[in-house]
Amino acid sequence: MDETKERGLLLVAAVIEARDVGAARQAVSRLTLPGQRSIHFCKERDERRRLILAALRRLPISVTIHDATSIRGPKEARNACLRSLVADAGKAERLVLELDDSRLKADREVLGLHLRRAALTGQLRYHHLRAHDDRLLAVPDAVAWSWAKGGEWREIVRPMVQTVHRLGPGADTRNPAHPPSGRLPGSLP
Repeated sequence: MDETKERGLLLVAAVIEARDVGAARQAVSRLTLPGQRSIHFCKERDERRRLILAALRRLPISVTIHDATSIRGPKEARNACLRSLVADAGKAERLVLELDDSRLKADREVLGLHLRRAALTGQLRYHHLRAHDDRLLAVPDAVAWSWAKGGEWREIVRPMVQTVHRLGPGADTRNPAHPPSGRLPGSLP
């Protein structure tokens, strides 16, 4: 899980089946340049961003976006995202969050509370790690940057995004990431 705060808070969770983690981690490691500890998407050139996204789209990964851009306070927005993330965790066994030292204590409190409420304490383990400690953190980083940027970047990652949860006052909605076509099933394009 990673986030972007560029235009309000978007928290992005990349879901990878346990059986696919090793191969996905190797694929992301191969994308890391010599001398680079991890991929940090905002520091990459556009040409390299396209190369990275093309490789990520081939991986067996689905992404969920928790969109709290309509929530004004950063603390409230993050709490809403973490609550939504836990509610969406389902049968997940492990959650890796990119470490933000300034948020560590608050994250632990909020996650602990919501894990208890969802009766997931002991089932869902979470870890705060730096991007170079788990290369797979490059996946939500890349998708978060691309989704927030919009335009062609959002369109490139859209096939990876399974769901967008829009959070905010009276909004806790769960929408598919792919907008409806406007056609009825079975109708011609």
